[in-house]
Amino acid sequence: MDLRSGRAFWPLTNGLMYTYPPLAEPEQADVLVIGAGITGALLADALSEAGLNTVVVDRRDAGFGSTSASTALLQYEIDTNLVDLSAMIGQRDAERAYHLCREATHRVRTLTAGLPDDCGFKARGSLYYASTKKDARMLRDEHAARTQAGLNVEYLDARAVKARFGITAPAALFSRDGAEVDPYRLTQHLLQRALGRGARVYDRTTVTRLDEGRRLLTAHTDRGARVQARWVVVATGYEAETFLGRRLAQLKNSYALATEPIAQTEGEPWPEGCLIWETARPYLYARTTQDGRVVVGGEDDPHHNPARRDRALVAKQKRLERRLEKLLPHLKPEVAFAWAGTFGETKDGLAYIGPKTKGERLLFALGYGGNGITYSVQAARLLTACIQGRAEDDLRIFRLNR
Repeated sequence: MDLRSGRAFWPLTNGLMYTYPPLAEPEQADVLVIGAGITGALLADALSEAGLNTVVVDRRDAGFGSTSASTALLQYEIDTNLVDLSAMIGQRDAERAYHLCREATHRVRTLTAGLPDDCGFKARGSLYYASTKKDARMLRDEHAARTQAGLNVEYLDARAVKARFGITAPAALFSRDGAEVDPYRLTQHLLQRALGRGARVYDRTTVTRLDEGRRLLTAHTDRGARVQARWVVVATGYEAETFLGRRLAQLKNSYALATEPIAQTEGEPWPEGCLIWETARPYLYARTTQDGRVVVGGEDDPHHNPARRDRALVAKQKRLERRLEKLLPHLKPEVAFAWAGTFGETKDGLAYIGPKTKGERLLFALGYGGNGITYSVQAARLLTACIQGRAEDDLRIFRLNR
């Protein structure tokens, strides 16, 4: 299935950075990673760093699935507010999930520091503004919950939001723990680093069947060659249902656009260049890029099929343009790229990480929702530890049978 529509910004601006061959000969490995998007790349990097013999396969060109459609806002905030998540899974686990996402943004900084370039990484503040007056009251409770959890966040009233950011909103929360990155470039550089450690990456190769033996799992492909591995990690987003036998997430489309570089006499397109998103669901979200563009997304709707998503793109682009103009009327941007991507959304906003059943050697790294990349950072850490036989209590929060 096509995972995106339109002209996604990241692959076009980066060009074809690297190429990978299809799988032509049988392979053996400690770990087979199915999926060569940002999640698979993070896994390949972590696994190869740990000295594990790693093979990565993808049915598409590496990085050309959902990764290329991501807007890559790195936030510790989960789509489910901390107050609500605490009611769903308990305060302790909810607070831990928020802290793990916060930690992940800092891990990305460390990862990019060791790559050929910074992959567009920049630490950013995150402005979470109230869409309605009722939501302003909700943000007071959310501010109290996050403060109690040890998260550094400010509550801003309408006057402070306007004075500081030029945005008209009843209230907002502001934190310093966000970041932005180029997800396609990060994916490619991580795969290349894994290759340098001995990993092998194959794209345009579809795994059609998995057989589990006493010691090895065997992945059969559409090209005839097989991969045998002690462990298999599925990092294919919602397409993982092929291996799960069931769907864990509701499929949604999200729409996005990137403007031409905005002429600025100095500074950022808006104060502090922070990440911006709102309390409404679905929410509008915005960020900047290294070359002075604005990326804005939202207008999510239920996914039915790629053709229907394609037809909706033009109208969704126009709505995003109008909403951006209303939010930041001083910008006057010209749209350069518009695209849409399909993603999975879970009931609690959390990822699914780990085995389907305890003790299995078939693992899943499914970073659903708006925190896909931060979840994937933690998935790479947690699953590498699992494969090495090190217990990680955090896996309990993201278990598949919750």
